[in-house]
Amino acid sequence: MSSKILQYSMVALTAVALTSVTAPTVVAQSQPGSFYQYDGTAALSSYEPGAVLKTRSVPYNVVNIPTPLQAVQVLYRSTDALGRPSANVTSILRPPNAKAGKVVSFQSAYDSLNPEDGPSRAVAGNTPLGSLTTSGRNVAVGGTLPSGEAAMFGPLLALGYTIVIPDTQGPTADFAAGPEYGMMTLDSLRAARNVPETGITDSAEIGLMGYSGGAIATNWASILAPDYAPDINEDLIGAAQGGLLVNPANNLRYANGSTVWAGVVGMAIVGLGRAYDIDFSPYISDFGRELLPRLEDASIANVLLQYPGVTWQDIAKPEYPNPSMVPEYVDVANKINMGTAPVPTIPMFVAQAANGVLEGTQPGGPNVGPGDGVMVAGDVRALATRYCDAGLPIQYDQYDTVSHTVGGALWLPGALAWLNDRFDNVPTPSNCSNIAPGNSLAPEERAMG
Repeated sequence: MSSKILQYSMVALTAVALTSVTAPTVVAQSQPGSFYQYDGTAALSSYEPGAVLKTRSVPYNVVNIPTPLQAVQVLYRSTDALGRPSANVTSILRPPNAKAGKVVSFQSAYDSLNPEDGPSRAVAGNTPLGSLTTSGRNVAVGGTLPSGEAAMFGPLLALGYTIVIPDTQGPTADFAAGPEYGMMTLDSLRAARNVPETGITDSAEIGLMGYSGGAIATNWASILAPDYAPDINEDLIGAAQGGLLVNPANNLRYANGSTVWAGVVGMAIVGLGRAYDIDFSPYISDFGRELLPRLEDASIANVLLQYPGVTWQDIAKPEYPNPSMVPEYVDVANKINMGTAPVPTIPMFVAQAANGVLEGTQPGGPNVGPGDGVMVAGDVRALATRYCDAGLPIQYDQYDTVSHTVGGALWLPGALAWLNDRFDNVPTPSNCSNIAPGNSLAPEERAMG
């Protein structure tokens, strides 16, 4: 593997150099406007999921600096968490050396409650930088995160893969709503195939890739594809993912009070309330009523290290010390629990770090245990084992000495090599027999007051 890591590292440097070259000044920066909204006369519901609503070509931007590489952007019809029609955007990067039939859908970890932080804005050079967000409560920095991810998919781009980058959280940035992420991802691929300029045909093979928030979208797309998008599922050849949120009730218990990650608990409350039309306000304390509005358009970059030690018990009223005493929370936590969702049909490379103490999160209690700071290692092992038991070839790697952030750097070379091997028809590896036991992924039960 060491020679492959060196190879991919060299290709990554080439790819980053390629995407960092500034285009001639005659190329105008794309301006924000109505492209991101559906403004047609026909009802959005009259279109099938994946239908193309608008297209445009723009220079691919890195932190608002245009490069010579062109991106095709597509506004397409998809489905939100409540099953309603939604208009979303995806971006397709086709390199000059594109190889027919090789497509990777890269799910970004932009993790934001602000729609302006979506990858499509970053790709088009519409990323707000340094100003305040619409609410005036946060500095707009979250849109820079997708630009940094060029180093993650860049090696594949340089090798001739066409890269599809959906706005996985949808047009309203529904943070943590995993099933919605999955549908946005699958319909993005349908739409990309329906635009000739992308070069993606119905026979193209497709790999899925994502870390952290991108892994949420990657795995939910894998879960939903057989029923929601069988036309896409038949072309999927595998998914490479790491730092995975499996059972959100356990993640809340684990990250509760973390030095680095505690603010993400509040982001999830806002995101799930938005996605599923849940009013959590009857359960929120005075402190929570002051905190949660600050997060309404926050990026993860606005909350890491900003709310050290904050707990659910701080956010909720004293009569709800256990989040499972809130019926709406229990219902939505079970809806987004991967452990009780259908089993995918494709092979996977899954990696998980497990030393979250380095990012200020202590190991959780019974049926939680250690994680990477925000994701629970025992949950990921249990999910991998569940997939193994269903007959899927799973390669599971656990990094016991590092935390979430460094875990991504360790995951990347293996993910790139694993995906490339799937396209090259190399026999799929599996280490199912070596995966240690994990946690119970049973549905959350309502607690009595």
